[in-house]
Amino acid sequence: MALDISYASVTNKGERTVNEDSLGTAITKDIVSFILCDGLGGHGNGDVASAFVVGQMQKNLEKAKSIEESILLAQNALLKKQIEENAGDSMKTTVTCLSLSNTAARFGHVGDSRIYYFEKAKYKLRSQDHSIPQMLVNRGDIKEKDIRHHEDRSRLLRVMGTAWNTPKYQMVDNIPLTKHTSFLLCSDGFWELIDEKMMCKTLKKAPTPDAWLKAMEEILWKNGRGTNMDNYSAVAVFVR
Repeated sequence: MALDISYASVTNKGERTVNEDSLGTAITKDIVSFILCDGLGGHGNGDVASAFVVGQMQKNLEKAKSIEESILLAQNALLKKQIEENAGDSMKTTVTCLSLSNTAARFGHVGDSRIYYFEKAKYKLRSQDHSIPQMLVNRGDIKEKDIRHHEDRSRLLRVMGTAWNTPKYQMVDNIPLTKHTSFLLCSDGFWELIDEKMMCKTLKKAPTPDAWLKAMEEILWKNGRGTNMDNYSAVAVFVR
């Protein structure tokens, strides 16, 4: 079965002065990959870190490296760049990466930028945040819906740019691709302001990835305008 992949992306500084999010794609003969990074605000070099990791991921993936290997190489390169530029540990970022082959998808991430998987416009699963609130959900202390407004929502347990004793990425494998599969990569500034129900509702009506993003953006601004909105970025992918 021949599958057609289409995608669109958006990135916006929101109501902040600097956009610390970065996006990228990597295309080889057999695989199309999408990358999204959100630099950590308050560390001074979040925008530098996110752009650097996206560039490293693109380079590694285009050399046919796996997501896992690409993340490890990008992590080591970022730690080296911190030393070279005497930046201490100020260069930190999340990373998400989705790769699609002819028949299946897989994705990996570090941090709290998310990848959502939908089938026939229904929400199937998402990446699990490496954050304090997600840990509390997994432990049964709070509900999933409480993550978006939790006081410790920005406290991350895993990031790119902090030395690792063991690999900190998390992978999801063997997602089957059909003519009704959709994905959404997004930073926390995006998913905080729209829930999964509205993602599905807008997806059901969207003829293209761009139309889906525009419909969700309207909801973001409706919910976030005047609240010192964070940067937000997203990549929408349709398999049809």
